[in-house]
Amino acid sequence: MITAIYPGSFDPITNGHLDIIKRASKTFDKIIVIVSMNPDKKGLFNIEERVELIKRVTRDIPNVKVESFSGLLVDFMKERNIKVIIKGLRAVSDFEYEFQMSLMNKKLNPEVETVFMMTAAEYSYLSSSSVKQVAMFKGCIKGLIPDDIISDVTNKIHNK
Repeated sequence: MITAIYPGSFDPITNGHLDIIKRASKTFDKIIVIVSMNPDKKGLFNIEERVELIKRVTRDIPNVKVESFSGLLVDFMKERNIKVIIKGLRAVSDFEYEFQMSLMNKKLNPEVETVFMMTAAEYSYLSSSSVKQVAMFKGCIKGLIPDDIISDVTNKIHNK
């Protein structure tokens, strides 16, 4: 049985993220979506809220579990005996950063493998940051994030 983790800040989860989760769930026996805080980004939702949003939109995918974690990803993986990291790529710029992270994780734990999955073409421009910006200016975010969480995002942004 192969378990893989899909780490990210998911603030908020986008249809691009969900596409990767769905495809990975068909490739691996179990997927653990790991929500972490990115110290370089200002968060809209706190960690617990992000976990709940992801649980809501993945509830129909039986082999997906959602957790939060703070610290080194390889430590989480070692505790659970997980050897595979899934990373979604949109563009060459993503690859450069993710490649460096992959090499660092490999240095910290040589047993860890990173699997890169290209996003579906229709989501290649999509990022959580762009979703937040469009929502901030009251633009339409339908089709960018799962319908189930549109009101959560718009309410959070406009009631902040």
